Amino acid sequence: MSHRRKDYLRCVEPLDQYWQDRIRRECERDAEQLVMDLFAWQAKENVLYREFCRLVHRRPEHIRDRNEIPFLPIYFFKSHVLTSGSWTPTLFFRSSGTTGMVSSRHGVRDLDWYLEVARQGFSEQFGDPSEWCWLALLPGYLEREGSSLITMVDAFIRGSRHAESGFFLRNVEDLLLTVEKVSSREIPVMVIGVTFALLQLAEQHLTWGPGVRVMETGGMKGMGPELIRAELHDRLIRGLGVSSITSEYGMTELFSQAYLREDGRFVPASTLWVTTRDIHDPFAFPGYGRTGRLCMIDLANYATQAFIQTDDLGRVFQDGSFDVLGRMDGSDIRGCNLLVSDLPR
Repeated sequence: MSHRRKDYLRCVEPLDQYWQDRIRRECERDAEQLVMDLFAWQAKENVLYREFCRLVHRRPEHIRDRNEIPFLPIYFFKSHVLTSGSWTPTLFFRSSGTTGMVSSRHGVRDLDWYLEVARQGFSEQFGDPSEWCWLALLPGYLEREGSSLITMVDAFIRGSRHAESGFFLRNVEDLLLTVEKVSSREIPVMVIGVTFALLQLAEQHLTWGPGVRVMETGGMKGMGPELIRAELHDRLIRGLGVSSITSEYGMTELFSQAYLREDGRFVPASTLWVTTRDIHDPFAFPGYGRTGRLCMIDLANYATQAFIQTDDLGRVFQDGSFDVLGRMDGSDIRGCNLLVSDLPR
């Protein structure tokens, strides 16, 4: 263990200020050391992760770089409350899913931190969220408690400079009138919606034009067959009259998001590092541009679990972008973007 890491483990107080300040300073400039220090902290202070590292024979003191770090399978968020350090969540983000499924739970230690990370991640790709007029079409999410997506969008709406921002649950006609009104004043508009609701909107064959951006968050909610992203976006572009569609990659287990750029790859926020692991060997990196299981290093999850093995298949590229190709076999249906499974225990 490096001298720097030993020094940190001697003086962790106060937890939140220490990690938040370091993440703000170093997530882009010196992230390699930050990742290693966070791993050392969580391998010591996260009881479940510490035991997981022991069982897979990955002793923290022998880990030399981030490619050797073990990733905790995402399904543990369904069976355990994951915390690093001694604290008890008073708020949980919960995943959506079909009736009878076990939902994931992600304890929130500092809601303001989650919202800061969400604003920063959006700003890195689209600019200050307060400059946008936010029009949210998110049925299914609004009707349940504990959605991290609703929490984020609600904060963007409240922080918007434009009073027309808001949620539109079933009053689609009001949404259409608002789009027309606001876009005519050359105000940037972000329509964020769940997939099936946007597809229903596209059936009206609108002509919104370049001043309106559309962000889909995934989720058919049993309202129709799942579509591959290229087909979905083509239908939305033709039906809504916009030049392109963007997409959010987010999940209950992550505090950080990634957003789709026009070449079809996701760009993660500066607090999120994405890598892959071989489908058959969870400790082997298949190489840039090659298909593997997506694994996340979410620095914003300093108080819970930062090193997560998802059930998404994808490819990671040398510039840090990634694409998502599908799901592992046997996955359950779940709401936000792609789907998540509960593997056999």
